[in-house]
This record gives sequence, C-alpha cells and structure tokens, in this order.
Amino acid sequence: MTVLLLLLLVTLIAMVASVAHGEYPIPPLAVVQTVLGLKDNSDYAFVINTLRLPRTLVASLVGLALAISGAIMQGITRNPLADPGIIGVNAGASLAAVSLIVLFPGVPVGFLPISAFGGALAVALLIYFLAWEGGSSPLRLILIGVGMATVIGACTSVLITFGEINSVSQALVWLAGSVYGRSWQQVFAFLPWLLVFAPLALVKTRQLNALALGDELATGLGCHVEWQRGWLLLISTALAGAAVATAGAIGFVGLMAPHMARQLVGGSHGGLLPVAGVMGAMLVVVADLIGRTLFAPIEIPCGIVTAVIGAPYFIYLLVQQRGK
Repeated sequence: MTVLLLLLLVTLIAMVASVAHGEYPIPPLAVVQTVLGLKDNSDYAFVINTLRLPRTLVASLVGLALAISGAIMQGITRNPLADPGIIGVNAGASLAAVSLIVLFPGVPVGFLPISAFGGALAVALLIYFLAWEGGSSPLRLILIGVGMATVIGACTSVLITFGEINSVSQALVWLAGSVYGRSWQQVFAFLPWLLVFAPLALVKTRQLNALALGDELATGLGCHVEWQRGWLLLISTALAGAAVATAGAIGFVGLMAPHMARQLVGGSHGGLLPVAGVMGAMLVVVADLIGRTLFAPIEIPCGIVTAVIGAPYFIYLLVQQRGK
C-alpha cells in the first residue's frame, strides 16, 4: 500500500508538471488551484481545462489500461516478455481503427474504441482458437500471436499505401502513438471501458495467480484453466483495444510497467495489477511531457519516446531471460 501511495503521488506530480509546461508556462500552484476550483485563474483556465488537462488525463488513463493489460497477458502466458503489442492484440486494434480513419474519413471519435475493441477481440479469439490443441498453450498463444501481428501489420501498411493523403496523414500520426489534441470527448469515450474492465481484472487476481503457477497446479487449486484464461484474455484485449483506439499504438508500456511493478511488490497479482497500472500511467505522462519539451516547439509523439526507452529495455529482458 505504501508503494502504491508513493507512486500515486509521483504520478500526480508528473501530471501537474505536464499541465504546467508548454509554450505558455503556467505555475504549478496555479494548475492545482484551477483544477481544484480553489481560485479563479481566468488567465490560465482555458489552457488548463480545455487544452492540457484532458490530454494529460488521456495519457494517464491509457498508460493505466496498457499496463494492466500487459500484466494480465504476462500472467496468462507465463512469459515475462509478453504484452498486447507483441502478440498481435494491438495490431488488430490498430488495423480496425486505421480502417475507419482511412476508409471512412470524419468518423465520430466515439466509434474508434468500439472498432478497435472489435478488431482486438477478433484477433485475440483467432489466436486463442488457433492455439487450441486439447487445451490452449501459453507458448502457442505467443508464437501464433507474433505471426498474426506480422500479417495484420502488412494489411495496415496496404491501407496506408492506397489511402487518401489527408486520412493517411492522420492515421500515421495515430499509429505513432500520440495524445496530441485529445479532448474531453476522448476522456469520456475511454472511461467506460476502463471503469468496467479494470475492476474485472482486479476481481480475477486469484485466478491469475493460479494460472501463473502452471495449468496442472491451477487445476488442482480448482481453477477452470481454459475458461479463466479466456476471460482474462478478453479483459486484457478490451483494455488494450480501447487504449490503442484512444491514443494510438503506444508500445512497450504493457511490457515495462509490470516488470517495474514486480520489482517493487513481487509477483502476486493482487498487488501487482494496481501498482503496474499506476506505473503505466506515470510512464505515458512522463513520455508525453518529454516529447513536448525535449525539442520544443517540435513535438515528438509519446509512442516514439516509449519505444526509444522500451526497445533497449526489451533487449535487456531478453538477455536476462536467455538462460531460463
């Protein structure tokens, strides 16, 4: 609990810093006063409430969802290198969302999470049934998922190649993973997915702990392995799909955040999921802040920042797991 509270405090500080920094700097105290309604800072209200606060909230909520999704994926596959991006779930969400952007320009933003969830769910179900051989195998889930991600990525590239230039430009920015221009509309479109599926993930921590022990031990503990793995895959897919639809393909958060959380609180998912979620929120908020300020006035999408950090981290984990 102490670790979780400290991480929440650090994340809130990062969010205040994100709202305060930009082309029009705002004192952090003014940010806190304006957001809490303690003082009428009319000079800052529009910039804070309309431009920066929704963007920062989207970044934190997306990071939270991706991290919880990644922790679940690592639990059900029993593989510390798994995350929704690596096994193809994010690719399915990306293909569905890019299809809407390119083929149906001007589609309402509220349809993107539904479309992305549908794409992610279709891919997850396909991977799950292809991996079935008298029972789903974590290793087959990963191998088939990697192959599916490659095929789906090629389909996405075809859409971008032959799409209309304005829609393609929007899709490319979206695929890089960015919270630029996000408004309250995106916050409210994404919140229902998080409010439904994040608590479901917390309810399933006992089953996730059992699956992490192996199928035989989980069965001995009274866990219906295939049923529970399917439900947890659905929850992970829903969180990842809605996150990708809202902020694009922000990679490696679902890989890094659970590992960092595991170093702090251990492998029990009752403590791991909330700590990983807060860690993911902090990572995306900080990545967005770095992307906005490092080469200002040029903005780097936060997905590129997380990739620059995450790719070496992935290689480090790969080397670390080589002998295991």
